[in-house]
Amino acid sequence: MKKCSNPEHPHCTFWVLPGESVCAGNHPQTAAPASSYDLLNAARSARSEQSATADIRAPMPDMTSAQTSLAPSATPAKVAYQPVQAHLHISGFDPRAAGGRQTLKMELRGMAANCVPQLTLRLRSDLIPRGQVQHDFVRTTRGDWRPVFVEFSSRNKEHGQYQIEVEVQSHLDGAVAQKWVCTFVILVPRRDATLTEIHQIFLSTHKNVRVMADDASIARVRGGDGYNLDVTARNAGIAHVDLSAPQGKIDMGFTTIAWDEELIEVDLPADSHVHPHPTDAACLVNAAPEAGAQRQIRLFALAECTLGRFELVDPEADVLLSHFSLDGQDNNGLTRRLSGRHAVIRRSQQGFEIEDVSRYGLLLDGVWPGKHKPVPLRLGMRIEMSASIKGIVVLSVTALLHHGVILHRIDQGAHAECFYLLTPETPPVSQPQANASAPSAAALPVLFHRDGGFWHLAPASGKETPLAPATVLDKLSGFARHNRFASEPYPECWIIRTEGAGLCDSTSALLTA
Repeated sequence: MKKCSNPEHPHCTFWVLPGESVCAGNHPQTAAPASSYDLLNAARSARSEQSATADIRAPMPDMTSAQTSLAPSATPAKVAYQPVQAHLHISGFDPRAAGGRQTLKMELRGMAANCVPQLTLRLRSDLIPRGQVQHDFVRTTRGDWRPVFVEFSSRNKEHGQYQIEVEVQSHLDGAVAQKWVCTFVILVPRRDATLTEIHQIFLSTHKNVRVMADDASIARVRGGDGYNLDVTARNAGIAHVDLSAPQGKIDMGFTTIAWDEELIEVDLPADSHVHPHPTDAACLVNAAPEAGAQRQIRLFALAECTLGRFELVDPEADVLLSHFSLDGQDNNGLTRRLSGRHAVIRRSQQGFEIEDVSRYGLLLDGVWPGKHKPVPLRLGMRIEMSASIKGIVVLSVTALLHHGVILHRIDQGAHAECFYLLTPETPPVSQPQANASAPSAAALPVLFHRDGGFWHLAPASGKETPLAPATVLDKLSGFARHNRFASEPYPECWIIRTEGAGLCDSTSALLTA
């Protein structure tokens, strides 16, 4: 209750009951302005009543004969169009499964009805193998969107918070017409964290309603539609929650967690394009290599590229190397003398450098540089894997470009493969001082990575062509006949990654790398 607030009776001491318009002395009361709680509650209620898929448009007035005689001032005003805010509903996350496989269910809601029937979803996070993955949202015949399931694993990940960057794209004639973005945080708890600790951390960041009852008071909540509730009662307090369900079972167990993330549409440049086949690892396969040509040209676009031992199951490296003898490739034997992570090549301020991270050592021009001591790469440098046994894998730096490095094998596997190690999202330059290459690399096509995928550059005309499995390579400069583009770096093998797939096309039937 409150005291009388009539301005004509400032000395009135009568109390006003809740909901009454006059006090006990029959003094009229002025309407109190709406509180911030009332305004926020009304805004949330209006949002929860909006449709998740249909547009909300102003109702068209019924122009009857009686209405036509109204004065202009009495004509109903037009209500502005208010679109439903697009958002992602994320569910299925269980933070108790620390160190194991997780699956997130993502549902697209609130998208305009006139949107294209298929959207591209791209995710970037340290939790996802190779850092990113791509899927497609497809509209069903009912008008809603088919959900997308994303798998990841927190195995061998430090406990804490991990960002997941989401990008939803709408395409028109091969270009990005619209783009929506959002970022949410996934909590990877300690292995010994209790269920109470996990949910306290989650509720502290995701709740939008908090009710507390202290010192024998009573907290009561009704409704609950569209709310995430945190109700606490201490010191003989009573907390009552009524979800207003007519009949049926209400599951109050903490199994999985769900929440909504608002999608923010961002402005795009007029010349924004998207690659038709985004990937950071691929291969050019020559079905009939001529003299001196390689059967596989393996392409990698990584900020840091790891060279290591070839493994069919859960390889630790990006570039998988095997020993080649006179009888061909041998994935056992001397190949086992290579470390899972043997060397790392990355970009430096001076160009590119290599670092030994192995157990068996690395020889650069016959000299061991020392473990964890980066050495700048130079044109013609001889790289020998293993300092104790000669000839397991021997590579040569045949090109140092502004946007990458080309490596050729100079052992028994010289005709089997060579490697492009490119800097992501970096186009080539034509300055001679920025590029140096040997004849074996100069004969190869000019390739680079941009817009999430690989491109071919014609040196004479400057024409840029995106590389995809459907691209005809015979008409491009630098390519011989019988070449094709494969979306995996090792298409001749079935590489199994039990912790999840790498960056691949959403239509791939098997997760390979």
